[in-house]
Amino acid sequence: MKRIRCRLAAAAGLLCLVLGGCAGTPPLPPGIATHPELAEIASEPSVLDVYDPLEPMNRAIYNFNAGFDRYIFLPIVRAYDFVTPDFLADRVSDFFDNLSEIPTFANALLQLRPEVAARAATRFVINVMFGFGGLYDIASAKGIPQQPEDFGQTLGYWGLGPGPYLVIPVLGPSNLRDGTGIVVEALGWWWLTPGEVSDTLAYNAVRFGLQPIDTRYRVAFRYYQTGSPFEYELVRLLFTEQRKLAVAN
Repeated sequence: MKRIRCRLAAAAGLLCLVLGGCAGTPPLPPGIATHPELAEIASEPSVLDVYDPLEPMNRAIYNFNAGFDRYIFLPIVRAYDFVTPDFLADRVSDFFDNLSEIPTFANALLQLRPEVAARAATRFVINVMFGFGGLYDIASAKGIPQQPEDFGQTLGYWGLGPGPYLVIPVLGPSNLRDGTGIVVEALGWWWLTPGEVSDTLAYNAVRFGLQPIDTRYRVAFRYYQTGSPFEYELVRLLFTEQRKLAVAN
């Protein structure tokens, strides 16, 4: 677990180094060779070697997502931020984080990892019972941190490769394996949610309105503000490396 955290930090650090470059792949700073985690990631395939046979289509969708984000999504998020006190926004985030323990529990079982499943179940129960229905993340305060697992990681755990890189409309970077995982989990939520609940306006407003807004609210990334002319390649690299580490975790 410690090694995975180090590799995640190293991937983020390497991205920061690359973002500061200009045309081409910038030379690595002299000190990088003394940092084994950074050196290991730096020795892996370059940004141009990420399997992206659908690049023209992916770039078009990336540009669409940038426009959607700038002119539709971010104005909604800014309005949400303006009218929602930080305390209330934190409660919303904790609530959705706690709900995510349900797919984490299921995927941990599918990965034959009972300790991760037990952690997810414990977190969910503690937060529901003592955190006012999941509005407070009591479990983290008690030293039980979150360890998200999704169906894409489950497929990777059983040996399925990522397949080609994909940019999904609105959702952003993915790949064939993880995109399949998103569809499967969405179908799972639909199947598990009683019809009398899923047909209500309140449920749909929360599931397809408030939850996406909260998700975007918590992500600092802004399209075309990285300062690099190779933002598409850099986002592709970071996503690919993060998913490799998530599957290995």
